Amino acid sequence: MFAVVREPIDPRTFDDPIRPGDGGAVRFFGVVRSRADDGRAVHGLSYEAFEPLAIAEFERIAGEARERFGDVALAIVHRIGEIGVGEVSVAVVASAAHRDAAFDACRYAIDELKRRAPIWKKERYADGSARWRENESVS
Repeated sequence: MFAVVREPIDPRTFDDPIRPGDGGAVRFFGVVRSRADDGRAVHGLSYEAFEPLAIAEFERIAGEARERFGDVALAIVHRIGEIGVGEVSVAVVASAAHRDAAFDACRYAIDELKRRAPIWKKERYADGSARWRENESVS
């Protein structure tokens, strides 16, 4: 499952394994933080995306993860639009026969998504100001 959505991402959507029978499943949810890296209070985020290219990039990332880590399955869903503090902005789920491959694939997918996908983020601050942020892959 690869998608760009406008509606809230419900983490419970990912409760069932994406590939039944696998021994390891890793779920990552990116959640809007209440503080920016510089300490300012955040009111929320606004995301924009070039949707067809973003989904194509998700698919490429999943293919690369399979090449690197073996037989893994991935789901990537990214929300766009206005998102409030505490809401999920991105979900990455990896499934594999063993946990190491699932962890590695999940980490690779979120890092590459942040680095490469045509998705742009604007932080909206509590003081009413806003700033477009670089799409960085930060641990």
